[in-house]
Amino acid sequence: MPSLSELLRQWRENLAAWAIPEHIAAAVPDSPWVLPRQVFARRADRLRSAPAGPSYQREWDTLDPPGSVLDVGAGAGAACLPLAPRTTTLTAVDSDAGMLDLLAARARAAGLDPRLHAGPWPGVATQITPADLVTCHNVLYNVPDLAPFLDALTGHAQRRVVVELTAAHPLVTLNPLWRRFHGLNRPERPTAADVLAILGAMGVRAGHTEWNRPGEADYTTVQELAEVTRRRLCLPAERTAEVEAALRDTGLRGGQAAGPGTAGRAVVTIWWEGSA
Repeated sequence: MPSLSELLRQWRENLAAWAIPEHIAAAVPDSPWVLPRQVFARRADRLRSAPAGPSYQREWDTLDPPGSVLDVGAGAGAACLPLAPRTTTLTAVDSDAGMLDLLAARARAAGLDPRLHAGPWPGVATQITPADLVTCHNVLYNVPDLAPFLDALTGHAQRRVVVELTAAHPLVTLNPLWRRFHGLNRPERPTAADVLAILGAMGVRAGHTEWNRPGEADYTTVQELAEVTRRRLCLPAERTAEVEAALRDTGLRGGQAAGPGTAGRAVVTIWWEGSA
């Protein structure tokens, strides 16, 4: 059994392998690490109107009786807004202040007055009081230094932490397109199984369940998806039509554009007790 230090080292190295070669990134003016806020907003609205899934159910059950929620890496609120009927106070953390603006408008419409913290976790953790429930959805693959991040989640939860992430790195679905357009083989790791191994080595007794997220239209058209995908692939704007053709080869149609990394993916919900 690898030691905790070895597991954490491997996690960091696996994430570092996702770096885009400099000669590819430098050839285009657009950042490949695009955050299409309108997509996050659509997802939050959809899940707010029709909440479902093991993560939501675990969180909903945790808020019986109703309690406070801290959402780390909250985005536009896809994790926390479905919990509004049982939420007494909501605190949201995200490094993107624009995302928090989207969340705030939706939270207020749901009758909540959110406390917003723009900044990295766990860097802002000392500014935040513990909550009954801590949620963290689709964030961990952006965290090279995983142990302090997880420790801070645990230390801010009075009842439970619920984490959701795809079973494999969400960008693996773009790997065939990287080969098609750049002849580049991309990584396959890390995975949710690595998170579970790290939690175990940290002495955290975590439960988990794996499930499949239904395909939903996060993008209104294939054209919109093609533009975001083109930027992720470090291709110039004049090649957007080629990217759209490649996406259509996968069977996508307008109104069904869920996008690489989201639809029909195996997802893992992980939960453990807090220590706050």
